[in-house]
Amino acid sequence: MARINSYSFGFMDVDGVAYTTDLIILPSRVIPNWWRKEGHTLCVEDLESVLGESPQVLVIGTGYDGRLRVTEEVKETARRAGIRLIIEPTLSAWKTFNELEEERKAGAFHLTC
Repeated sequence: MARINSYSFGFMDVDGVAYTTDLIILPSRVIPNWWRKEGHTLCVEDLESVLGESPQVLVIGTGYDGRLRVTEEVKETARRAGIRLIIEPTLSAWKTFNELEEERKAGAFHLTC
């Protein structure tokens, strides 16, 4: 499972690889250049790769200042799928991700605003 070594505005180090665009971390891989359908609103379609992996928990990093809005549809979809959601500004979400012990964890991180 990937480990996030550091985060700062617009930058995340995952297992020694630097990322400067939003990304998704799955148990088996990192998906860089994560782009959302509606910019600062997170929709179910934006998480298709995550939902396909059926994680136990999904950490959503809402950006440095927490501006990414998670829709009620995303929350309800996760609940129905049995996925525990943790929604935090990325400034704390990356640490939360590292602290989780679940084997099937995933993360979706907005790196800026």
